[in-house]
Amino acid sequence: MVEATVERSRMEEKYLTEVRPALKEKLGRKSIMEVPRLVKIVVNMGIGEAVSDIKNLDHAVEDLRAITGQQPKITRATRSEANFKLRKGMPIGAKVTLRGRRMYEFLDRLISCALPRVRDFRGIPRKKGFDGRGNYTLGIQEQIIFPEIDFDKIDKVRGMDISFVTTAETDDEARELLSHLGLPFRKR
Repeated sequence: MVEATVERSRMEEKYLTEVRPALKEKLGRKSIMEVPRLVKIVVNMGIGEAVSDIKNLDHAVEDLRAITGQQPKITRATRSEANFKLRKGMPIGAKVTLRGRRMYEFLDRLISCALPRVRDFRGIPRKKGFDGRGNYTLGIQEQIIFPEIDFDKIDKVRGMDISFVTTAETDDEARELLSHLGLPFRKR
């Protein structure tokens, strides 16, 4: 009989061996299954210029594919808006939902490679970004902080939102989980 070995990413190994036991003790949980965990990471890029020129959407999709390693889903307008010359069903953005190994690998690259490349980086906000149910959203202003993006080949600098969805019940538990995973929050 052949044993199957599961190869884990560096961040997933860190969660299982260091973060989960530390959080169990700190939060006073009886079972390891009660400890908050990361469920998924959603990377969203809104492309308002796609209304006038569809090529902008193609470039954004290519950038998102290079950053996440997964094919993005094109999001469409749910209703018409005359002020923005927008009709229902027009493509206006792209998003990727990362789970499992790809999620942990993306988180590792974000923490160790991308965030240190942000100009004048002093940490991510501690209070802003939490939704009250244990989820955190981080806004990135330039996609060029990711090493996968070739600076010479981009047509325009675009921003994106990165949402961390957790099983934490409160924002404080989620902040504790994310800081143990290595997200560099600002010092007070």
